[in-house]
Amino acid sequence: MANSETCCSTQLIDGDGTFNVSGVENFMKEVKLAECGLSYAVVSIMGPQSSGKSTLLNHLFGTNFREMDAFKGRSQTTKGIWMARCAGIEPCTLVMDLEGTDGRERGEDDTAFEKQSALFALAVSDIVLINMWCHDIGREQAANKPLLKTVFQVMMRLFSPRKTTLLFVIRDKTRTPLENLEPVLREDIQKIWDSVPKPQAHKETPLSEFFNVEVVALSSYEEKEEQFKDQVASLRQRFHHSIAPGGLAGDRRGVVPASGFSFSSEHIWKVIKENKDLDLPAHKVMVATVRCEEIANEKYVSFVANEDWCQLEEAVQSGPIPGFGKKLSSLLDICFSEYDAEATYFDEGVRSSKQKQLQEKLFQLVQPAFQSALGHIRSGTLDKFKEAFDKTLKGGEGFSVAANNCIGSCMVQFDEACTDVVIEQTNWDTSKVREKLLRDIDAHVATVRATKISELTSSYEEKLKQALSGPVEALLDGANSDTWPSIRNLFRRETESAVSGFSAALTGFDMDEETRQKIILSLEDYARGLVEGKAREEAGRVLIRMKDRFTMLFSHDSDSMPRVWTGKEDIRAITKTARSSSLKLLSVMAAIRLDDDDTDNIEKVLAVALVDSSPNSNATRSMTMVDPLASSSWEQVSSSKTLITPVQCKSLWRQFKTETEYSVSQAISAQEANKRNNNWLPPPWAIVALVILGFNEFMTLLRNPLYLGVIFVGFLLIKALWVQLDVSGEFRNGALPGIISLSSKFIPTIMNLMKKLAEEGQNPAANNPQRTPSKSSYNEGHAVSSSASSNLTRLDNGTEYASPLKDE
Repeated sequence: MANSETCCSTQLIDGDGTFNVSGVENFMKEVKLAECGLSYAVVSIMGPQSSGKSTLLNHLFGTNFREMDAFKGRSQTTKGIWMARCAGIEPCTLVMDLEGTDGRERGEDDTAFEKQSALFALAVSDIVLINMWCHDIGREQAANKPLLKTVFQVMMRLFSPRKTTLLFVIRDKTRTPLENLEPVLREDIQKIWDSVPKPQAHKETPLSEFFNVEVVALSSYEEKEEQFKDQVASLRQRFHHSIAPGGLAGDRRGVVPASGFSFSSEHIWKVIKENKDLDLPAHKVMVATVRCEEIANEKYVSFVANEDWCQLEEAVQSGPIPGFGKKLSSLLDICFSEYDAEATYFDEGVRSSKQKQLQEKLFQLVQPAFQSALGHIRSGTLDKFKEAFDKTLKGGEGFSVAANNCIGSCMVQFDEACTDVVIEQTNWDTSKVREKLLRDIDAHVATVRATKISELTSSYEEKLKQALSGPVEALLDGANSDTWPSIRNLFRRETESAVSGFSAALTGFDMDEETRQKIILSLEDYARGLVEGKAREEAGRVLIRMKDRFTMLFSHDSDSMPRVWTGKEDIRAITKTARSSSLKLLSVMAAIRLDDDDTDNIEKVLAVALVDSSPNSNATRSMTMVDPLASSSWEQVSSSKTLITPVQCKSLWRQFKTETEYSVSQAISAQEANKRNNNWLPPPWAIVALVILGFNEFMTLLRNPLYLGVIFVGFLLIKALWVQLDVSGEFRNGALPGIISLSSKFIPTIMNLMKKLAEEGQNPAANNPQRTPSKSSYNEGHAVSSSASSNLTRLDNGTEYASPLKDE
């Protein structure tokens, strides 16, 4: 056993197949393996002799396995199986360096040890490195495929399933990308697994249940030493914490504790040594596959770097390119002809298969550029269609005719442009792009059609609104028995007119009859909704309308003149007429009656329940029948056509009567006041008493006519005072205020009246000084009476009024 500061190593199995029990036990004590429990990993490497396995392990894990001296020639360096602990990697990782396969020292037929050591490595290791040359990929023998097949068979038969990571290390990597090498290896491993006879328990078990397959490639150690070391250092990082979940070691089912590693390994090797049935098949080399694939990859890389292709790919991103299809077809022809020239001597089947793969890769490369070219053609054609279609519509051509003509011409242009981008080597179909263009055009046409129809519909809706809103509102405002028949006639006339024009306008849009009828029906529904909406709006103001109508009929006569309550008017009849008219308005606004079959008895029900009722009849009816207004719906009227329910009508009528009773009471008060002001005669019995008791006085007046003159003058004076004081006007505000006002104005009015009489008496005397005294006195008396009469006449006509305050 060799020791160093950083690692320990020992020979686990010698070249004769003897297990080194004591060496392993000492090794376990030296590295304190028993203390690790389950926290350890085992890594082994297998591969051809002199393939650099020991060199790789020393650089990868810091071990000190013996390496081959290249200057002494290629010979066997590692005999048997050696084991060492990795330096600087956690958790504790053990590495086994296996004797190389295909060594000349053991000979061609003595391959039993190779099989046994490989099987042992797979049995005890978490990670198995399979070292192989890059140029050997595709060669069955060099890639250890038969060995793996045999190992799979024996492992399933001898051991319980355990998931092991197979890390294929490809040495001396060439220019062939790893992405192209890895699928070949994975495919070969899967084929081996599928071909292996399996026990009944594992017939359906996939390869992934036993192995995690990983592939890594390293540069040449001799030619690119620095690059090799960098790649190895990167690979080393993957072995840190390899047993953690998701680590490189993968599944750890059935792992043996570290203290039992020596016994377990010894027992496994014993079972393997006793197996005599292992036999390796011969390997076949697939040089043609590897070489043709290398040529195909070279041509692909050459095409990608081609300057003409790069320019073409860049230019097609910004816009259409004339002759795009011919240019790209020429570049592909050159690439395929170069491949055929170099691969002509290889197996025809392999050559054709790899050529097909090259074509698929190149077609996949150029397809985005082809799609971009088609996209430019499609977008350009769509823009041309939009411009032409809009111009045609503005020219006054019918919608459907314009759409069909523009679609036909644009699709012809598209088909001609597509022939210029088609690649000869492909059979790519442009029908999907053509269908996409047609869908875009149809979508644009549909959008324009919807816009035009929407504008047309809005135009006719506005016409209907102007034709219906104002007249319907006016008809509902003057509600009477002919209101709803008039509204029906108006609605039918205007709707038929609008539908006729609208239907004629829709004929140019080339739509099916169902859609056309649906649009026309929507216009009719709009008209109906407009009338119903206006009716509902007016129904919300019905109380205001009822009060306005009552006020108009109650406060104005038949000539629409303001009514003066003189005492001769029949207020009860006027009130009943006004309320009946308001009730008529309420019955008209209670329901919508747009259809000819809309009949109801709302007016009769309201009249019986609200107007034709007296206290006695109400009491009798309450005992014999239910209130007809105690309901939320009208008979023969659907809820959708109900504007005001019976209950609401009753509430509105109660509120209406409450708010109009004040006007009625004011009219009654005014009429009674007027009667009081105009009735100044004494009662009849008083007149009879005056006639009987005043008979003597009356006879005295007849016997002495002078008394009649005095009485006449007194009558004139009293009448003048009556007019001057405005006695009837003063007492309108009440008796006490009238008396107080008259007492303050009485004396000034008497003084003013006497002054005027004196002035009137002096004027005739100054104008007639020559008259005789008798005649003068007669004229004076006549003047006085005339003046008084004149003053009275002027006061009665209201042309003159001498206020006492003004004269003062």
